[in-house]
Amino acid sequence: MSIAGLGPHGERAVPADQIQLSETDAINARARRFSVAVVLHTTTSDWSKQELAGIAATLGLHSAALVEVVDCNFDVDLQIAALARLARRPVDAVISIPIGNARVAAAHSALTQSGCKLVLLDNAPTGMLPGADYASVVSTDNFGLGQSCASMLSAHIPANGAAGILGYGIDFFATHEREIAFRKWMATHRPDVTLVRERFAELEGAGPAALAMVDKTPGLSGIFAVWDVPAMKAVRALAEQGIDIPITTVDLGNEVALDMARHGMIKGVGAQLPYDQGSAAARVTLAALLGLPVPPWVALAGREVTPSDVIEAYQVIWHLPAPRAIIDSVQTMASAKASDATQ
Repeated sequence: MSIAGLGPHGERAVPADQIQLSETDAINARARRFSVAVVLHTTTSDWSKQELAGIAATLGLHSAALVEVVDCNFDVDLQIAALARLARRPVDAVISIPIGNARVAAAHSALTQSGCKLVLLDNAPTGMLPGADYASVVSTDNFGLGQSCASMLSAHIPANGAAGILGYGIDFFATHEREIAFRKWMATHRPDVTLVRERFAELEGAGPAALAMVDKTPGLSGIFAVWDVPAMKAVRALAEQGIDIPITTVDLGNEVALDMARHGMIKGVGAQLPYDQGSAAARVTLAALLGLPVPPWVALAGREVTPSDVIEAYQVIWHLPAPRAIIDSVQTMASAKASDATQ
């Protein structure tokens, strides 16, 4: 997939694989033994675990120490406090994924003003500019992911049908980009489809929001959830009510992959490559610490995943073998299909 979206300030993307350290730069980085902290919205999701793995591995290759990982648990106040504390610590750089925009801007700016290099994941807080307030934003092409999810869901929406958007009720650039792209793709390619929307501000609200969409829109034919964790909360809530509805989402988490392997409600995923994104963020951070010029927006293309290639995609995305449960489920479904074909 090519990169379709633009950065937070309309920047065109520099592909992540173009950000590499020369051998001389790598030697300099190892000699300086930089210290880096990471501040995440959560550390419990599959995305976060792989993002951290990519960051840690790449920093380690260059003798840079990952001295702290902060789990903000989606709490803006926790993030603000963590950034204020890190601004007072002897840390060379911080990699942060801002929770929201306006409220966390001052805390991120203060970190930069303390002399710490700041590299952002996915989102630039309100009023912050590259070069002055942060080095770079490293992100997946979230606009492209939204387009992919719309295209995959479209196959399950009949003529003049209705599709729902399960949106994030927090001001967050990445999820907004996904939703905007989903809407634009549908308007261009499926103008016959009626779009409805429910939002959740906390993850536990995703299931009730999905049920509300179904209640308010009889004949709802599909749902786009802006990432995999709320998507699976929607799956469980719908299943408890005996409702089976096609869903597409972003991120190939383990639960989503298993649901796809079992031919459940998840019909397609616009997958980020979090390990590769983490590695790119670490390379950008090291380059910035060395005083090298870095692009304001570095992006990675996503990958479309369907039940037919979930095992292969899992291996590429997670840099790991697919779990046994996913492999067994794919083989079971294939055997059942073959058996039905011979009857």
